[in-house]
Amino acid sequence: MKASLQNYHQAPRKVRLLVDLVRGKSVIEALTHLRFLPKRASLPIAKLIQSATANGLNKEPHLKRADLYIKQIAVGKGMVFKRFRPGAHGRAYPIKRKTSHVTIELEAKSEK
Repeated sequence: MKASLQNYHQAPRKVRLLVDLVRGKSVIEALTHLRFLPKRASLPIAKLIQSATANGLNKEPHLKRADLYIKQIAVGKGMVFKRFRPGAHGRAYPIKRKTSHVTIELEAKSEK
């Protein structure tokens, strides 16, 4: 059960703060945490978790949402938009607008 978010317009360093909080938690617990966090990336990450959950439940209908947990979630570097601001004495100052790739993998809890 996998899902990915490509070219999300926020720096990977900022997105990793949220991802580290939800790694290893159950899907329901992770969505609850994300709902109350005052970070911009919390809504797209929550949507990504819901998408991975829907992918898993469509693939294996006998699973329950409460049995799923976040096995692996990673934030990678996406493409960088390069922009320039005018500076003093005719110079140009570069601005790098960074993006992120987020991938998630869910797994069902095994009853042993």
